[in-house]
Amino acid sequence: MDNLVDLQPKTVEKMINDKVVMIDVRRKDEWERTGTIKNAYKMTFFDEYGNHDVKSWMSEFEKIVTQKDQTIVLICAHANRTRTIGNFLIDQGYKNTAHLFGGMALWQQELRETIKHIA
Repeated sequence: MDNLVDLQPKTVEKMINDKVVMIDVRRKDEWERTGTIKNAYKMTFFDEYGNHDVKSWMSEFEKIVTQKDQTIVLICAHANRTRTIGNFLIDQGYKNTAHLFGGMALWQQELRETIKHIA
């Protein structure tokens, strides 16, 4: 896939226990407010001011995603940040990149399970 794939919450929910890498790119305050999706890695990309450190983030990302053909599902609040990050990853050669359509807002609207964030 050379395009970012939109995945509906019900599809992502079915992938939770698969060998799919889910990365929640939101901030700590967002995780505390809404919880997270089971098995998702928490890796903040943008801070509250929109700043980011791509080199540092990619260093952590590459520890989790070790092959460019692994399936990756990105998660944020409304699927805006994940669209930007997902397209960046595709430009870096990651082939199976998707994101949670509607973000955590839609996930919660559909009353899907979340895990309480533990600091």
